Amino acid sequence: MRVAMIGTGYVGLVSGACFADFGHVVTCVDKDQGKIESLEQNIIPIFEPGLDDLVATNARDGRLKFAIDGAEAIRTADAVFIAVGTPSRRGDGHADLSYVYAAAEEIADLIEGFTVIVTKSTVPVGTGDEIERIIRERRPDADFAVVSNPEFLREGAAIDDFKRPDRVVVGTDSERARLVMAELYRPLNLNETPMLYTGRRTSELIKYAANAFLAMKITFINEMADLCETVGADVQQVARGIGLDNRIGSKFLHAGPGYGGSCFPKDTLALVRTATDAGSPVRLIETTVAVNEARKKAMADRVVKALGGTVVGKTVGVLGLTFKPNTDDMRDAPSLDIIPALQAAGAIIKAFDPEGMDEAAKLLSNVEYCKGPYDAVTGADVVCILTEWDQFRALDLDRIKLLMTAPIMVDLRNVYKDAYMRARGFVYTSIGRPDEA
Repeated sequence: MRVAMIGTGYVGLVSGACFADFGHVVTCVDKDQGKIESLEQNIIPIFEPGLDDLVATNARDGRLKFAIDGAEAIRTADAVFIAVGTPSRRGDGHADLSYVYAAAEEIADLIEGFTVIVTKSTVPVGTGDEIERIIRERRPDADFAVVSNPEFLREGAAIDDFKRPDRVVVGTDSERARLVMAELYRPLNLNETPMLYTGRRTSELIKYAANAFLAMKITFINEMADLCETVGADVQQVARGIGLDNRIGSKFLHAGPGYGGSCFPKDTLALVRTATDAGSPVRLIETTVAVNEARKKAMADRVVKALGGTVVGKTVGVLGLTFKPNTDDMRDAPSLDIIPALQAAGAIIKAFDPEGMDEAAKLLSNVEYCKGPYDAVTGADVVCILTEWDQFRALDLDRIKLLMTAPIMVDLRNVYKDAYMRARGFVYTSIGRPDEA
């Protein structure tokens, strides 16, 4: 089938490359000329393991193309995907749908024959209705169907998530559109992937509900971590104890400095605003948002406490800046709250992240970005682990002790064990675990 993918951000590029790898002919369209020129040279604008090879292979074989002008791709497409950004709108937290609606207007003027128009972007309930209205108003005679097909891609594992998903959700009442979507995803039949067909509004809400529930799990275990510290329990054992219950599950029960990234912060906020406007508030999600924001801001206090109550003139070596490993994404990363709070308290920051420093430099000032973890801890009074990159899991601790002015570690991801670190001569602080755990 022929696919036009509007937007070459994270979702659009991964989805387009994976559809091409399924054997479809895909054109990824973006207004950013520099981005398109880079993609044509196989320069990938985001870090995602395996994506560069996937793009290169399918571009070489002629199944994946890139364009600034999407007219031809849209005219000949069986399905046109809208995969543009829907950031939080300044002031009220609603999803900014201006890019989505602009794409809809462009598509309306170009489609020929029956075309399925698919929202891959995360959009509030009712967005598909508005897209349909926009297109119908501009092209009363157009033959099309608007479908919701939310993405559930985890950064760092997106290709595997696309090709081996837990489920594919398709929101449509059109039988013709359903057949097109079934054909697009037919390669997943080999893995017997569940295909859930729903109404369009239901599909739109599923994405928000899923992300809000996962964000709530993270916030729940973080609050349990605080309780564990108070009563002398171990949050990792608590998480394992409840996670073995298959009604709960073990995923997203890792205590830390709070969730971040491109999805959870904006999607929980957008859901809160949607529910409030509908007169049906979601109190649990409102609390989740508030608790998570407070937690990220409070994490700097742990570093201050580890240095005896003051960081004035002290050097903090920070390991990890991105919101999670295996990505260069800095959106709403805890580091964006923690580092400025430490700087405001008088700390000097040295930092290293394997992939995120270029993005971090756009958002954080007065930070010395280092070539590696050992450079970041050289001369530091305390080292703080903010992101659990694999290369931080087996650091040469003896070398770090020699490089630091004092062997103090604040581990906000529970990468190490308390007893082990103390045996190696470190003053060690972690999340939700008693001393000598």
